[in-house]
Amino acid sequence: MKKCNLKYILVEKKQINKFTSLHETLLNYDTVTVEHKDLVLFRLHWENADINLKLNDRKEKCAKEKRKNSMRSENNSIEEKEHMDVRLKHCLAYVLHTSGTTGTPKIVRVPHACILPNIQHFQVLFDITQDDVLFLASPLTFDPSVVEMFVALSSGASLLIIPPSVKVLSSKLAEVLFSHHRVTVLQATPTLLRRFGSQLIKSTILSSSTSLRVLALGGEAFPSLTVLKSWRGEGNKTQIFNIYGVTEVSSWATTYRIPEKILNSTLKCDMPVQLGFPLLGTVVEVRDTNGFTIQEGSGQVFLGGKNRVCFVDDEITVPLGTMRATGDFVTVKDGEMFFLGRKDSQIKRHGKRLNIELLQQVAEELQQVESCAVTWYNQEKLILFIVSKDDLVKNYIFKELQKYLPNHAIPDEIVLIDTLPFTSHGKIDVSELNKIYLDYMNSKPEKKLNGKEELWEKLQFLWKSVLGLSEDLLKVPEESLFLNSGGDSLKSIRLLNEIEELVGTSVPGLLEIILSSSILEIYNHILQIVFPDEDETFSKSYATKRKLSDTNQEEASGKSLYKSSLLPLSYDSEINAFIALSRGSQILSLNTSRFLTMLGHYPSACSSDFTIQTNIENLKSLSPPAIFGKSEDPSYVAKVCEEGKPVIGAEKMELHIRWRSDSGKCVDASPLVIIPAVDKSSATVYIGSHSHRMKAVDLYSGKVRWEQTLGDRIESSACVSKCGNFIMVGCYNGLVYVLKSINGEKYWMFTTEDAVKSSATMDPTTGLFYIGSHDKHVYALDIYEKKCVWRLACGGTVFSSPCLNPIPHHLYCATLGGLLLAINPATGNIVWKHSCGKPLFSSPRCCQQYICIGCVDGNLLCFTHLGEQVWQFSTSGPIFSSPCTAASEQEIFFGSHDFFIYCCNMEGHLQWKFETTSRVYATPFVFHNHNCSNEMLLAAASTDGKLWILESQSGKLQSVYELPGEVFSSPVVWESMLIIGCRNNYIYCLDLLSGSQK
Repeated sequence: MKKCNLKYILVEKKQINKFTSLHETLLNYDTVTVEHKDLVLFRLHWENADINLKLNDRKEKCAKEKRKNSMRSENNSIEEKEHMDVRLKHCLAYVLHTSGTTGTPKIVRVPHACILPNIQHFQVLFDITQDDVLFLASPLTFDPSVVEMFVALSSGASLLIIPPSVKVLSSKLAEVLFSHHRVTVLQATPTLLRRFGSQLIKSTILSSSTSLRVLALGGEAFPSLTVLKSWRGEGNKTQIFNIYGVTEVSSWATTYRIPEKILNSTLKCDMPVQLGFPLLGTVVEVRDTNGFTIQEGSGQVFLGGKNRVCFVDDEITVPLGTMRATGDFVTVKDGEMFFLGRKDSQIKRHGKRLNIELLQQVAEELQQVESCAVTWYNQEKLILFIVSKDDLVKNYIFKELQKYLPNHAIPDEIVLIDTLPFTSHGKIDVSELNKIYLDYMNSKPEKKLNGKEELWEKLQFLWKSVLGLSEDLLKVPEESLFLNSGGDSLKSIRLLNEIEELVGTSVPGLLEIILSSSILEIYNHILQIVFPDEDETFSKSYATKRKLSDTNQEEASGKSLYKSSLLPLSYDSEINAFIALSRGSQILSLNTSRFLTMLGHYPSACSSDFTIQTNIENLKSLSPPAIFGKSEDPSYVAKVCEEGKPVIGAEKMELHIRWRSDSGKCVDASPLVIIPAVDKSSATVYIGSHSHRMKAVDLYSGKVRWEQTLGDRIESSACVSKCGNFIMVGCYNGLVYVLKSINGEKYWMFTTEDAVKSSATMDPTTGLFYIGSHDKHVYALDIYEKKCVWRLACGGTVFSSPCLNPIPHHLYCATLGGLLLAINPATGNIVWKHSCGKPLFSSPRCCQQYICIGCVDGNLLCFTHLGEQVWQFSTSGPIFSSPCTAASEQEIFFGSHDFFIYCCNMEGHLQWKFETTSRVYATPFVFHNHNCSNEMLLAAASTDGKLWILESQSGKLQSVYELPGEVFSSPVVWESMLIIGCRNNYIYCLDLLSGSQK
């Protein structure tokens, strides 16, 4: 209190006496006569308290000094008496190395005093007599061998030693142990026992007539009770023990005998086997991550005991009672310890923690599995190795595992082997398994597809296999969607791997197609990679292409063309005044206030239907022009209806093609429309395509202004710079291109580490661009300095486009790992994050109060800018469409894969929904009705190529138009023109005409 110069303190009335008695000697105070809700305000005075505090400090220092001196003398006496010294004569019993299977190999020197309690306790525990026969199962390099030898020798029992050549032959070994020599006590690793096979274990080792009296399993995770019970023959009386320990506290530390009642029970038991109780002289502690001993919950095992200490590596002296960390994790429940796994068995897979021993345990319980092992190959692939009882089909195993395991525990690959490799210590040989897998991959015959029909057949087979569908399903319907058929993000990764293995090459963009499209669309996407020279696709929609509507406009040329007189933006100017329109009714108005009157854009009583991200000079409401039939007259302004007066009997609209421009391949990107304030007639559309070509097209005529070929496919939508002189676009080759808007010349290229499908957003206050990449990062780029200001690891692929919010100043990003992040745009620091649990393909959308985003689980999610979820609205299909808000921010519009377009209010309540004829992937666009600028219309597109014009208030259909190809691009509307890309390789501009203008 003194250090922070505390002046006032509120104290509860009931605590006043306690407060004054505790502090009266240290400080002076008086009470202020303000009382509120049982609280009293104290004012503190420190001037007179200094002496008291100094005295108190002196007393405390004195006491501390006494404690230190006392501890020093105490430590000196302990050092003399309470240490074990390796240099003392007859101290050591033996020296060995740890195997290194659970970490770095160590040299361990074991004193007599450490191992002796094990031998004494096992003699009693197993009731060893001179009639017993113990098998020396462990090699002399493995410390359990010491226990086996000296338990037998100190009891007068027989010790059976067998040549290694016999040990490797399971059937021969079983015959020698249990028929010839009648072994009564067997201490072994679970792997060694599994090598006999379940049939031999049941018929010989754990049969009713077996000679085996005691079976002690240790050195690895104990088998599940289900597996253990399946190994026992009827009438078997063998005592079975779980023993646990580490070489650093040689040899065993705990033991637990499985009760007969449990072994004989016919009920299925999913409970793991507990580690049991400490052996003689052993202390067992479970500590949390802070190092505190716990009685309940999960933590790491520490082992020790007064004399249970060894010398590890270069240690000369060790304090008696030293506790060693084991690297093994357990959970303690009601005083019982249950093994969770080793530290190095805990992996992070698909964003979730997984103990790989869980997969082994579940797989081993399957009836067809003889034995199995799991490896985390190169820390990137989960491989399950299986020794099967009979001819096993991998797909059957995958289906069975999916019944019992979470998706993140399903292996990437199943490898069938004849026998499990094991080390000389009887444990699974992981390095040998990795070699087996490498040989397996290298020995795979090169797969050559004989044609498109075979690809279609095999794709259907993989689809059924990954989703666990019945083999009786002869044909997967062409319109089947992966997520609607039981798929999820983890299964999609497996299908991706299977497909890429099938075709023998990587398929860019396939993961998104799997998650968002039908099996037919996935097939067509793969065709473009595998058979690039064949234009034909296996698609009904392409097979039935209809002719384009006749249009007076000449088809725009695809050739590169540059006319300086028509270009809207001057590269030499410092600042250009312009309006930029992009998908989702987003408008960016820069330096336009003095040109608004010139353009006929008067501030109106109606709020703009566009989101104005910001205006450098003034943040103004901007009414975009109303729709009318002909756009040639820039001074034309539609009459505005009386405010609040409904439009009755509004005539329906029609769409007619104004122009189309060939882009060479599919156009999935959405258009960016730039309207210069000085010359509206030179408005330009910027858009890229799968042909690698980025185009600038005259909005009114469709003439190509320039065309630039980039390094790979373009699905990213363009974004304009603060000055208007540049546009930014992402590319499949991992590059972010900055092009001069005047002629398409490459100004700067920034390299990420994977494909860039995200579209950039620009901060008009700083000029910085923000863009995501499939390399799981978001980047802040300064194009004028040509540098990366910061980059942030987002924990998942960033497919969607970032969204910038002015107040609070947040950048919102979403990942395919299901994370929504709020980021400080200046520093790149995460402000908050929320896990939605499923991939986020939809881009976040900001409004004054909330941030909204769609999720593939079919929910539209709404959050405050502080990260609190306000509501969620559920649809019947995945949401890939990004939300779009009206200017009033009272409604939010979006599409879903369930074929519907939705309108919700900001409380998350449905206002209306409209059923289209296919999935809605694109983002809707809100604009004014030409008859009354108070009435809003909505433009939307479904993937079957249909464009829908709806009344935004009611969802009533105004017009529908079908393009001759699929549509994943989002529409943008300016004046009476709708611009959109199509998968038939064309960019379209359509005129919207009212009934009177047909």
